[in-house]
Amino acid sequence: MVKHIVTFKLTGTPQERRAVAEAFRDALMQLPSQIDCLESMEVGINENPAESWDVVLTAVVPAMADVAVYAAHPAHVAAAALLAGHKESRACVDYEF
Repeated sequence: MVKHIVTFKLTGTPQERRAVAEAFRDALMQLPSQIDCLESMEVGINENPAESWDVVLTAVVPAMADVAVYAAHPAHVAAAALLAGHKESRACVDYEF
């Protein structure tokens, strides 16, 4: 199994960042029912105002090759498009467990 963990720092006012993060979270949470290889999805929106990163997601897939399948799936591409114009930074770690 592989955990795909991604965190995003968004641009805009705190209210704008929160709205984008919520829309992104809602779209991501629909993905397990749309992408066969996606075992699970967890999305967190930062509640700590002292921290600068806004959203973190943890996706679980069976194998490293499935990360690419998940990333290229049209439903994931559409969810990721919600961040267009709002993403300042992205960091990712993929690891087998």
